Amino acid sequence: MEVLEPSIGHDIRAITEQIEKESAFLDLVSFEVHKAVVGQKYMIERLFIGILTNGHILLEGLPGLAKTLTINSLSQAFDGKFSRIQFTPDLLPADLVGTMVYNQATAAFQVRKGPIFAHFVLADEINRAPAKVQSALLEAMQEKQVTIGDTSFLLQEPFLVLATQNPIEQEGTYPLPEAQIDRFMLKIRVGYPSMEEERLIMRQNTTDTFRSVQKVASLEQIMKARSLVKQVYLDEKIEKYILDIVFATRTPAKYKLDKLDNLIAYGASPRASINLALAAKAHAFLKKRGYVTPDDVRAVCADVLRHRIGLSYEAEAENVGSEHIIAEVLNAVDVP
Repeated sequence: MEVLEPSIGHDIRAITEQIEKESAFLDLVSFEVHKAVVGQKYMIERLFIGILTNGHILLEGLPGLAKTLTINSLSQAFDGKFSRIQFTPDLLPADLVGTMVYNQATAAFQVRKGPIFAHFVLADEINRAPAKVQSALLEAMQEKQVTIGDTSFLLQEPFLVLATQNPIEQEGTYPLPEAQIDRFMLKIRVGYPSMEEERLIMRQNTTDTFRSVQKVASLEQIMKARSLVKQVYLDEKIEKYILDIVFATRTPAKYKLDKLDNLIAYGASPRASINLALAAKAHAFLKKRGYVTPDDVRAVCADVLRHRIGLSYEAEAENVGSEHIIAEVLNAVDVP
């Protein structure tokens, strides 16, 4: 980065020192989660980014890759309320948010809150539920509130939706509408463990050597860290870099990417710019820095953009994915 003015440099040093002290709880949480989860360092780091920025996360991966175990272990380490909702084609909005129940003793209706009222909500196989259920979840994700009857209830903070979907099963699924998928800050693709990691997983499951996850951090520490993440310095040149990346997905020809014109049906939304800046700040926080570098932006770019770029029929015919387009954009846009 360029040489900063003395006052700005002093502020960054002060923020960096504060981050080094305040981020220590995440190291403890990571250690606890790894008691139950072997590997998956990338997924856990991205979950931390979602927690630090109040952003929801979509996890895409094959069955058996510890998605549910990781999220459950995370909630135990923070001692937060955890809810797991198995999405099915016959699920109703009331099964998610709650409903009005008639109480015979009082001869009146009373509210029975649903599983959405939790700190960490796992929406398992979210693409198996119909549109009316997904729209009920949309209000909770965007407005941080739920309407039951004629009353709205604020959800407790922190509130994080972690949704999973299976990439290989299409039968009996409902693709997420663009309006909803755009509400997810990150889309993470979870891969297979290495052979050594799978050896440890096999041993854990065949010798009963699981270790329980203990509470090592509080929800208040999350809220405090969130306010600190917003103070991470984002230089104007980095802002321009983020905007160039996003605008290159909308008007690729202006960035000498004419070859992408026929491959992109629509580019990333303004939420991409916001979330790319926030995720880069959180990534810098995790690296215990008080300022954002281009490497922070590039590290989280694919996770922020992969679900926000619409592919054309030509791209699908040529078997070109959003990962390829993002790589081309990053190679074309000038790095500050």
